[in-house]
Parts: sequence; structure tokens; C-alpha cells
Amino acid sequence: MSVDTPILTEGGAGSPDADLIKNTTTQDFMRDVIEVSRAVPVLVDFWAPWCGPCRQLTPILEKAVRAAKGAVRLVKLNIDEHPQIPGQMGVQSIPAVFAFQDGRPVDGFMGALPESRINAFIARLIGETAGDIAADLEAAEAALAAGDVNAAAQMFGDVLQADRENAQSLAGLAKCYIKTGDLARAEQTLALVPPAKADSAPVASARAALELQRKAPSAGDIESLRAKLAADPNDAQARLDLALALAAKGDRSGAADELLTLVAKNRTWNDDAARKQLLQLFDAWGASDPATIVGRQRLSSLLFA
Repeated sequence: MSVDTPILTEGGAGSPDADLIKNTTTQDFMRDVIEVSRAVPVLVDFWAPWCGPCRQLTPILEKAVRAAKGAVRLVKLNIDEHPQIPGQMGVQSIPAVFAFQDGRPVDGFMGALPESRINAFIARLIGETAGDIAADLEAAEAALAAGDVNAAAQMFGDVLQADRENAQSLAGLAKCYIKTGDLARAEQTLALVPPAKADSAPVASARAALELQRKAPSAGDIESLRAKLAADPNDAQARLDLALALAAKGDRSGAADELLTLVAKNRTWNDDAARKQLLQLFDAWGASDPATIVGRQRLSSLLFA
């Protein structure tokens, strides 16, 4: 056998995984996939020995199928040895995975996806629980916080396929659009939030982030604003604009510092504008963000000292 044999060693006849993971042929496809899928979902992994991404994907698929504890099966088909079925299904690149239920393909993907995406795919297929969705949302939020906007958007989208009205996922997807500068798409996404969930914390955070991003272009250049303040430290508008510019660039501590300074110097300026702007920043960043926690503590000290 070739060096690619290890991806096929598990799930063979007589192994503990024989009912969960197996290799099939053109002749056995009806029995192994179509008939079995009438009782339990079946993933079909189209692969070939020369395919590097297949060697990455197949072990992840096998691990995920085992973790599902019988709720889904995995069947692998070597397209070099058995090209008829992938040809009929229009498979043009591999790895390609199709999910079968009730004797027909219902979902699928191409390429070597990461483990989190595979788990989410299987969870959707077999029916996610609230705990599964919570875990997916946590992973999506972590990806967004780490700056991996594409991964976060995909994960939020995966949740929405299972729950179209999930407010946290809609808010998270809107924040992904905000990060890429697509404010129109962000607003359209937030418009999909059901009215009963419109005031939820994630949605309020996304709306605040959208509003801040809209204000940012009019705030001005950071260095120019710093120069204005150096010339006149009492220029309240310049300090407010600097805070907005810093927030737009991701400098949360710097933005909070400027607004807290303005609150300390002249709280009543422009109808309490600095405090109101600071609260909007807190909403946009979220209650658990370190900058929010520290900023609220400092604001309380100023207001109630």
C-alpha cells in the first residue's frame, strides 16, 4: 500500500469503529450510504491517496464521528479506485464531504476545514443542543476578539443555520461586518434581530459599535488632535474627537483615558457628552472587556468621590 494508507487503517472490518467508520466501493455505496442514511446521517468522505488535504481532514472527521457516539456514520470512498459516484455527484475537487439523510445528500463542504468547523457541521446535521450552540458562540466570540474575522463570521453563520433568530450570533456577525468596514451589511444584519431580542446586551453592543464606527471618520487624525490638545489642553471637543479616533483604532484604554480626563475637567460640557460617550464605548466593548471594567471603576470614582 502507499504511504497514505494510515488514513484508512481505522474503521476496517473487525475494528471497534466498524459500524461508525468504513471504506466503501461503487458496488457497496447503496448499502453503506443510501440504506444506512435512512436510519442515521452518513458522511461520505471523497478522497484520494495523492491528496494532502485529505490526509489532514480524514482523522479530524473520524475523531468527530467517534465523539458523536453513534449519532452519525462516516464512509470513505477513494475516487481514484471508484470514480463513478463522485462523477455522478459532480465532485471536481477533494477533499469533498457530503452528508446523506433519508437516502439523499442534504449538506456538504469541500476542503480541509478545522476541527471546530467539522464539529459544528456535524452538530447541525444531528441537531444541536443549547450547550452546543453556546460552545460555538464562545468559539466565535474568541475568534472575533483575536482578530480572526473570517473564522468568526463563519462560526456565527453556522449558528444561524441552526437558529436564524439567535441574537448573539446576529450581533456577532454584524461586528464582523463592522470590522471589515461594511457598515451597510452590519446594519442589515442587525435589522434581522427579532424585536423581542432587540434590547439584549449583544445587540446593544453591536449597535453601539456601529454608531462609533460611523462617528470615527469625522473625528479627525490622531496626531492632529494631539497637537490641538497640546496647544490648548482645555479644548473639550478636540479631546472628545481624540477619544473617538483612538477607539476607532482599537486603543480602548487611550480612548477611555481621554474621556475620563474630560469628565474630570468639565463634566457638564455639552450636556454631559463625555460621560455619555464613555458609556457608549462600554456598551460597544462589552461588560466583560478589561477596558470597560477599569473604565467603569474610574468613572464611579470620579462621579461619587
